[in-house]
Amino acid sequence: MAAINHNDALAHLEDLKEVPPSSTKIDSQGIEALKDIVFGSTAGILGKYIEYPFDTVKVRLQSQRNVPGVQRLNGPLDAFKQALHAPEGPVRSLYRGVSAPLVGAAVETSSLFFSYRLAQDAYINFSPSLRKEKETHPHAKIELPFTALLLCGAVSGSFTSLALTPIELVKCKMQVPGTATQRSISSIISTIFATQGFRGFWHGQLGTLIRETGGSAAWFGSYEATKIFFRKFDTSIDKIDDVKIWQQMLGGAAAGMSYNFVFYPADTIKSRMQTEEASLAKGRSTFLGVGRELWHQHGLKGFYRGCGITVFRAAPSSAIIFTIYEALRKSFG
Repeated sequence: MAAINHNDALAHLEDLKEVPPSSTKIDSQGIEALKDIVFGSTAGILGKYIEYPFDTVKVRLQSQRNVPGVQRLNGPLDAFKQALHAPEGPVRSLYRGVSAPLVGAAVETSSLFFSYRLAQDAYINFSPSLRKEKETHPHAKIELPFTALLLCGAVSGSFTSLALTPIELVKCKMQVPGTATQRSISSIISTIFATQGFRGFWHGQLGTLIRETGGSAAWFGSYEATKIFFRKFDTSIDKIDDVKIWQQMLGGAAAGMSYNFVFYPADTIKSRMQTEEASLAKGRSTFLGVGRELWHQHGLKGFYRGCGITVFRAAPSSAIIFTIYEALRKSFG
């Protein structure tokens, strides 16, 4: 009897070795999440330093209104010219309010990569064939269909929009000169809370949601499509993650341009909403209302004001973001 019990105990121990404890899975998820946050934040901050002057010009062009006595900008070059002659100096003018966007870049990029990975894991778990492949090869990367990658990108963007709207609200108010809210970040936050309450920090959320959901699908989709293209025609590439650095940068550039162009009108409406005086926006400004006003004032052209410079600056910024993130992933796992 003792021998039988001993053998049963050994068999039970072998079973435990084959089944990893749930705590191990949780620890692994926590480590992967930390990597996404650190690597994504690093890539996002470096990319933001490059693109921020162009983003400032874009917001100033988007937020223009027909106000008597206020000189209008005649395009990106005129906006840069005014910044060069600004009393505070060109650097401070173009990088005004950069602290909030740096936080926003860290939050946005880390959230995008983090939620993109989680969305892919969820898709694998819901697909019997992919789940079986994952169980058979637990350490191998499972390649999802392209349509699934688009869906995961959209989910990632919708998740990120919730954290991004309050940060962009503060950023937009600091970027536009000559407003009563042009003070410190803490003063802007206090004004928003005093006039609109806690919900006021999500003023323009619908525009951010549309831009991030569709834009992130285009962002990840363009990057993944570029890697798939090079893998198909470059015989030296074995796995899709083995694309060359210049190919990664080209994919990142295409991703940035797609992200900013496809849903640019939603971003224009959002910027106009978020650059209004907080006291005036209360109970008056809606996404559809601002859209109708913009259409009546400027037509279709008004929705794409500043689009050219936005797409232009997105190419190098997004190329750097993807390249740095992928390099950190390869170096540190």
